[in-house]
Amino acid sequence: MTETLENIVENFSLFDDWEERYRYLIDLGRGLPHMDEALRTDSHLVPGCTSRVWMVAVRRPDGTFQFEADSDAHIVRGLIALLLSAYQGKSAGEILAMDIADIFKTIGLDQHLSPSRRNGFYAMVERIRADSARAE
Repeated sequence: MTETLENIVENFSLFDDWEERYRYLIDLGRGLPHMDEALRTDSHLVPGCTSRVWMVAVRRPDGTFQFEADSDAHIVRGLIALLLSAYQGKSAGEILAMDIADIFKTIGLDQHLSPSRRNGFYAMVERIRADSARAE
């Protein structure tokens, strides 16, 4: 994943319509590495997502987090890529202090995702926050 959160937010603003933004979101998801099948277990499933989403958090020795996540849905993979660009390599304190809802609104996803996708997005955010809070 090479896109920074700032680049993603800027790129979203370049598109004139939501069809182009959805394509960009799907392209972000295509760039996400696929998770090893051995990690696609029920214990790694994120509850509250309509699509199947698996997520694993590893706390590095320096206190930052490495996340690995995957989904069986293209748009959800794009949402994962967005979240990973925001949270990857951050400490628990940085993760818990981040206002992802503001970024979500800035991009316009709050108005253009279906309620089930929106709920799934926030379920993933809560999983990331819970995993990092446990390590704090």
